[in-house]
Amino acid sequence: MNNYSSTIKTRGFLYLEMKKASALYLQGSSRENIKRKALEDNIFLLNTENRRREIAATVLDRVSVLDQFLLERLVNGNLGVGKQIVLYSIMKTDRLFFEFMQEVFFEKLFLGDYILESKDFKVFFQRKAEQSKRMASWVEYTFYKLSQVYRKILLEAGLAKREKRKLKISRAVIEEDVARHIQKNGHEIYLKAVLGEA
Repeated sequence: MNNYSSTIKTRGFLYLEMKKASALYLQGSSRENIKRKALEDNIFLLNTENRRREIAATVLDRVSVLDQFLLERLVNGNLGVGKQIVLYSIMKTDRLFFEFMQEVFFEKLFLGDYILESKDFKVFFQRKAEQSKRMASWVEYTFYKLSQVYRKILLEAGLAKREKRKLKISRAVIEEDVARHIQKNGHEIYLKAVLGEA
């Protein structure tokens, strides 16, 4: 997996964009063709060329970690399944977010503590900044934005609900065929992070 990155702070969940790109991919479009459609035809409905380029790059990176089965389930499955697959693609392409899911979200579920507070994000980022020179150089606003985006991803993925200024974690129910497929491919580490099961 790649180095720590903060680019997710301007990218977010991108469910609809992922679904659109995955459908094009299944129809035989190449990565380059989808990128061209994003820039020239503005298929993701974005205001600036720079934003089109950014979102296309992120979406294509996420789509590239999905195989035919997961792409088809994302495009043709129900909303819940699609969101699970998008979350999986985010964890596979963003090391820092995956480590948050593994070290904070998993632990909360495992211990039966279903409340996520600001301090949980803060402690996680502080610990990571102590371990990484790259992260230690980030400004405070970056961590603030990351925690905002992480919260939003959890909400959009259906893994949390707002409860005043906190988040209440919702237990995930992963579709059986999707869970089996991910396990079969040796990626159960991602399932465990979401399910809170050792």
